[in-house]
Amino acid sequence: MRFRDRRQAGRELAEKLRARQDEGALPRPLVLALPRGGVAVASEVAAALDAPLDVLVVRKIGAPFQEEYGVGAMAGDEVPLLDEDALRHLGVGVAALAPVIERERAELRRRERLYRQGRPAPDLRGRTVIVVDDGLATGSTARAALRSVRRQAPARLVLAAPVCSPEAAELMRAEADEVLCLHQPAAFMAVGLWYENFDQLTDQDVLEALHVQL
Repeated sequence: MRFRDRRQAGRELAEKLRARQDEGALPRPLVLALPRGGVAVASEVAAALDAPLDVLVVRKIGAPFQEEYGVGAMAGDEVPLLDEDALRHLGVGVAALAPVIERERAELRRRERLYRQGRPAPDLRGRTVIVVDDGLATGSTARAALRSVRRQAPARLVLAAPVCSPEAAELMRAEADEVLCLHQPAAFMAVGLWYENFDQLTDQDVLEALHVQL
């Protein structure tokens, strides 16, 4: 099983979510994409559900000597959510992450300013918030996103992704009211392997999806 691209994956995900909406499980939906990759998926979901689309910027925190090895994530101005087991395994103290956290916080704020263009963040209180990404490997960024949303008192919190590792999907069930992953392959490896076209999206792609003009 592979998706052609993120938009095709988004349409398949939207079909399942639309069925849940028809059952009355998703009242007053609002879709939050995790940029950049989640935006192309989420735009299809928002269109199918006739729901507002916005973004929630989350940044992965990589190990100081190996940035691709995620040891945590952060959303907004909140305290970073760190993987204590990973840090112990690597022999890395929290203090050693300070430069990485500072750099990622700066990039997070840059993206928020760019994507919002002065618009306020959406009010999530009392809404069904559907957090959408293009896939979950470890689930660290999704977990940070879900906890950030939960603090804003949504009526219902849903995580939706086309493909997830079984481990990440199980972890997310402790954070969201509902987790919808179309596929949970046992031999997961990486999100990009489940797409024929997994080109990196740009800031301009995000702005176009949000209909934001510079």
